[in-house]
Amino acid sequence: MIDIVIPKGSLEEQTLLLFKQADLPIKKTDREYNPKINDPRINKVKILRPQEIPKYVEEGYFDLGITGLDWVYESDSDIVEIADLPYSKQGAGNVKIVIAVPASDESIHSAADIKPHSRLSTEYPNLTKAFFDKLGIPVEIIFSYGATEAKVPELVDAVVDLTETGSTLKKNGLKIVDIITESSTKLIANKKSWDGPDKRKDIREIKTLLLAVIEARGKVLIDLNVHEKNLEAVIEALPAMKKPTVSKLYKSDFYAVETVISKNNINILIPKLKALGAEDILELDISKIVH
Repeated sequence: MIDIVIPKGSLEEQTLLLFKQADLPIKKTDREYNPKINDPRINKVKILRPQEIPKYVEEGYFDLGITGLDWVYESDSDIVEIADLPYSKQGAGNVKIVIAVPASDESIHSAADIKPHSRLSTEYPNLTKAFFDKLGIPVEIIFSYGATEAKVPELVDAVVDLTETGSTLKKNGLKIVDIITESSTKLIANKKSWDGPDKRKDIREIKTLLLAVIEARGKVLIDLNVHEKNLEAVIEALPAMKKPTVSKLYKSDFYAVETVISKNNINILIPKLKALGAEDILELDISKIVH
């Protein structure tokens, strides 16, 4: 059995949804930070701040955890990256750790333009120091406990902050002038747990279920029947993940066709398939895709 830690805060909602869709619902108890998953592979679950998770996983308090790659870098944690989980607080996609300055400052176009001994506010002091050390620019780093973007220009000269779209920075009169690194949500494991065959098996199985949900998002299964004279035209119109499954119907000139496609264009595709001779078209939701 394995112990799992998941992130509290901005990633919490998407993480809870992921586990629920993987049929591993996390049920909160009276003790808010100690929920339960009813699965024989999982011993306990803890909800902690993502900043703390990499070190706790490294030190063996947990076998498996979910956190941002930015916090793995910031804490310099020695863990095993098991999988990329492409979701963030707003949905899917990577985020960036950026350097931002007042939009009115026309003298700064990149980090290299920042004046020596400038004051920078950030939740990432280690990454920030390493970045500016490489540039050879001495800066004063002020640790931020939140609302980093609100501290310019009264308290600091620039900020190093995490952003997904940059809209919050822009609303606060800031402009992005450089990117320190990109980050995404990661499934990480303790090295000793990963080296142990029993725990590695449990970790791999949980990983398979979580990635199967992510792979299925935005995709649907489509089933249809088509006369053999129209079969090739219908198959050519299908933007399939792989070659569709085609089987001849019993004592008939019709074929059954089944494939997985992106949901984005389904409302355009269905009328097109019907016009090409497809009949009995079914669109079915998919909960998991396991490769």
